[in-house]
Amino acid sequence: MGAMLTLPNLLTLSRIVAVPLLVALLWWPRWEGGYIWAFALYCLMGITDYFDGYLARSQGAVSKLGQFLDPIADKIMIAAVILALAAKGILTGPYVGDLHVVAGLVILIREIAVSGLREFLGGLRVSVPVSRLAKWKTTFQMVALGALILGRALPRWNVEVLGEVINIPHTVGLTTLWAAAILTVITGWDYLRVGLKHMD
Repeated sequence: MGAMLTLPNLLTLSRIVAVPLLVALLWWPRWEGGYIWAFALYCLMGITDYFDGYLARSQGAVSKLGQFLDPIADKIMIAAVILALAAKGILTGPYVGDLHVVAGLVILIREIAVSGLREFLGGLRVSVPVSRLAKWKTTFQMVALGALILGRALPRWNVEVLGEVINIPHTVGLTTLWAAAILTVITGWDYLRVGLKHMD
């Protein structure tokens, strides 16, 4: 067991352990500083996400535990933040109101569907490599959620556009969340096409 608890795996586990704290910071703050702490923790979790993979590859320490935990840690963090933001009414904005929640739903549905598809294909010993578009999707997703948290930490970063007063980081977050949702549909369809070839 000790051999499995390498630094990359410990970093991955730290992300999972930090999720309840991140949700608590998003749920209860009545002051802007609470969201600043949430944003700082979110950034720290994103940094560990990069470094656990980088260290595992550079040290030749890629393990089965790491391959199992890393995607789970990512999905837990993304799902928890999306649900917390939706519950606190943060996934809303000018022009379309609460419809921004749809972008979050699309991302969550895709993650569940692709996880099931990967499990199915894994049983057939068929691997599905991560495409460049999927990496862009992940990048947009991470930027979007971070910007939405930052928008609550910086409520006075506003500009007026077409008669609407909008918060700059919040609007960047909603825009990139929709970009992530669109890429989510495209990459999800790519995974589904691979899966359908093995379902006859």
